[in-house]
Amino acid sequence: MRAGQLRHRVTIQKPGGQTQDQATGEMITGWQDVATVWASVEPLSAHEFIAAQAGQSEISARIKIRYREGIDATMRVQHRGRVYNIEGVLADPESGRHYLTLPVSEGLTDGS
Repeated sequence: MRAGQLRHRVTIQKPGGQTQDQATGEMITGWQDVATVWASVEPLSAHEFIAAQAGQSEISARIKIRYREGIDATMRVQHRGRVYNIEGVLADPESGRHYLTLPVSEGLTDGS
C-alpha cells in the first residue's frame, strides 16, 4: 500500500468501562482510544452498496490502515465526527502483515 493513499486521520477505539446514564439509569459503554493512525477511508461504490444491501449487510465503507496487532471487531473507528463499527478485520492477501482492511458500518456516537 502506498503511503499517499493513507491521507485520513482516524482514531481506533476499544470498549472501556460502563457508566450509568443519570437520566435514564441505562448502562452505557465507554470507549478508550487505542491509536490515531493514517488511513484510507473509502465509501462503498453504488454497485457494492446495492450488493451489500441484497445480502442484508450493513457495510457502508472500507477503511485501510497499516498492519497493527490487536485490532478486532469489538472496536470502532472515529473519523471526521462519525463513528464506524468494525465488522471484520481482513489482512492483505500477499503477506498478511502489510495492511488491514476494515469493513465498517455507521454507528452511533452515544456509546453504541
